[in-house]
Amino acid sequence: MPDGGGAASLLPKMDDPPPPAEPHGEIVIRTIAMPADTNANGDIFGGWMVSQMDLGGAVLARTLAGSRVATAAIDAMSFVAPVNVGDTVTCYARLQGTGRTSMKIAIEAWSQHFSGGPQRRVTQGVFTYVAIDAGGRPHPVKRAK
Repeated sequence: MPDGGGAASLLPKMDDPPPPAEPHGEIVIRTIAMPADTNANGDIFGGWMVSQMDLGGAVLARTLAGSRVATAAIDAMSFVAPVNVGDTVTCYARLQGTGRTSMKIAIEAWSQHFSGGPQRRVTQGVFTYVAIDAGGRPHPVKRAK
């Protein structure tokens, strides 16, 4: 019987690698998921998660570029597990690569239930940011000397 794409398709398959035990990258943003951020099912809305990840990635990109940045693309995005109201959401980011004016940044979002317990990875993605000057035009990313 073909997979209809229901909730069962979100479960890991036997050959899927185990989820990472700990986050990769540096903490770039931490916040609490609030009731205003829920979808019709009562879970935290995926768009809110994308927004938090974009903000966190921009923090790292600005530091690396030494200037303003603009989000150019979201190259990949996976929602691995739901986030509940009251969970603490932490985004971790790490540089994957640098072009002349752009930076590709891997971002992971992890949540921890408000009553404690271990963190779990809930979302991951790769975002591309472009360094921009005061006029909004792309400029070369500053390189460490």
